[in-house]
Amino acid sequence: MNPPFRPAPGPAVRDLASRIRRLPPSCGPVRLVGVDGHAGSGKTTFAEHLALALGGAPVLRLDDIATHEELFGWTGRLLDQVIEPLAHGRTAHYAPYDWRARRFGPPRPLPPAPVVLLEGVGAGRRALRPHLALLLWMELPREEAWARGRSRDGEEQREFWNGWVPAERRHFADDPSRPFADLLVRQREKGYEVTPGPAGPVGPDQPLTHGDGPPAVC
Repeated sequence: MNPPFRPAPGPAVRDLASRIRRLPPSCGPVRLVGVDGHAGSGKTTFAEHLALALGGAPVLRLDDIATHEELFGWTGRLLDQVIEPLAHGRTAHYAPYDWRARRFGPPRPLPPAPVVLLEGVGAGRRALRPHLALLLWMELPREEAWARGRSRDGEEQREFWNGWVPAERRHFADDPSRPFADLLVRQREKGYEVTPGPAGPVGPDQPLTHGDGPPAVC
């Protein structure tokens, strides 16, 4: 199986990092930034590039919060273990879930850094939006994203994907994120393009429309 395509970060990611640094804190002293989108849409890779552009911002992956039994029923755990302490300026401690062993591991610290990225399906759910400084949506159609995810994970994860797809459909039908996204992120052959989302411009600056690749096709 070919390795996943990983575009190099470029001007759009650097410009976005600069924009984020100028946002007011949203969760205590933290600017909490949600990176949402369908499974397989490239959230993890993009969050890695953005974290690097932010000087090594911590990334909390929702895969560490969810479980086999609670693919989307993890809101209370995230609020208790992460949001509440960060909102009070304290280091959070969460127990990452081991998907192979099917149990939680030892606690992991998450400091109240100036920027923390929250990456995963459901990062823009209604219970979390009041705590977000910015919500990003990876703009890739769900069927295409799911096909990429299945290809990435291979035959070993076929049964998981067979359960995941209907669960994700139900989640976004009940609690959509995209309509509330401040910015849309499109992966291009070279880098990314970042454009205003359905929620409109963020902050006092003009909407971010810079892209690394060709213009978006609407």
